[in-house]
Amino acid sequence: MLGNAFRGKSMSKKVVLVWFRNDLRLHDNEVLSEAINKSDLIIPVYCFDPRYFTKDQFQHYRTGIKRGKFLLESVSYIKEQLQAMNSDLMVFVGKPEDLLPQLCSKYEVDEVYHHREVASRETQISESVESALWKNKINLRHFIGHTLYHKEDLPFPIKDIPDKFNIFRKKVEKESTVRPSISAPISIPSPQHLEETHLPSLEDLGYSSEDIEKWGSKEFEGGERFGIKKLKKLLDPNYTGNENFTLISPYIAIGSLSPIYVYHEMNTSNLSQNKKRFERLTSMLLWRDYFRFMLKKYPNVFFKLNGLDSEHLNPEHIEDGAVINWEKGTTGDQEIDDNIRTLIETGNITYAERRLLSKYFTQETGSNWLFGASFFEEHLLDFAPATTYGFWSHMAGVGTSQKENSCSDWQELAKRLLVSKS
Repeated sequence: MLGNAFRGKSMSKKVVLVWFRNDLRLHDNEVLSEAINKSDLIIPVYCFDPRYFTKDQFQHYRTGIKRGKFLLESVSYIKEQLQAMNSDLMVFVGKPEDLLPQLCSKYEVDEVYHHREVASRETQISESVESALWKNKINLRHFIGHTLYHKEDLPFPIKDIPDKFNIFRKKVEKESTVRPSISAPISIPSPQHLEETHLPSLEDLGYSSEDIEKWGSKEFEGGERFGIKKLKKLLDPNYTGNENFTLISPYIAIGSLSPIYVYHEMNTSNLSQNKKRFERLTSMLLWRDYFRFMLKKYPNVFFKLNGLDSEHLNPEHIEDGAVINWEKGTTGDQEIDDNIRTLIETGNITYAERRLLSKYFTQETGSNWLFGASFFEEHLLDFAPATTYGFWSHMAGVGTSQKENSCSDWQELAKRLLVSKS
């Protein structure tokens, strides 16, 4: 299917296949940097895994059409950037454990590099790839490049990470340092006869013609260049929008922006003139780290109905009427309904609005909170397993940081939100 292997590779040539996942950028990309330093030829690959374009147990898409389009644009941009350096990003639709071994055979690959993920679905895919590659004695090398603080630089091993977020934050900020951002490469050595591949269409990924017609004209500017542009806008002390972190979070989630790069840009910008916004941005970056590290400490904890708390019993059932009204934005409460509709139409709402929606859901519908998290998974542009489900678990009272499991009722949150908008 993938053609014949290229022959005549010199025994001294080392070939590395770079498997892009949620790291769709050239700047601060350790996988790409190490591949350039440690190999003679690089084979860049991205797989549109069909498992991410199916529906889950609640009949929500794992990747809604808005994020699907955002992903296509992000992959397209880095493909163009690589082509400008006489390389390319080979793009396929299929399971990576099926595709990567075939590509390794075709291009006589010595090793595969990728960024390690932490949620169960992603780690299971990595394990399947690792097992498939090892049958041909090819090593899958793991890198850790999704967090602000590197795991090896933490002041404690993963098993001893404080459960309380504020203690985690204080110790990390006091005793750890953020690594420098790695510069984007200026050239990437790749074989000159990489097969020509093309991005799939939304139809190829399984989206219905009805959804494409409804959402196809929407503009979701995916890609590293747009991520950096949004970051510069956010770091302007004169910026007056209320999106704050959610202006850049879709790009961080998909890997078009590195949290390390964001952090260093923050510290060299004039944002220090707005200390409150600087503090909020820093806090959100640290929450991302905390959620990811907690999934390493307690595997799958944020996907469990009652978390670590065996005495806390959240409802397992779904109250159809209340839930349908919530997800369609027909609850009768204008603030709730407006925010649901904004989420569905744009894929992006502020964290204050997310707290309001999740608290309303957990307090008013009497339903399994995993349904609400699944709804966010479908519609949010910045969906990331650890962050989205970690957030919801705390709103449901079963998160790992005990203090954050307590939160004002939704009516109080709605009042605060209205005040902040006035």
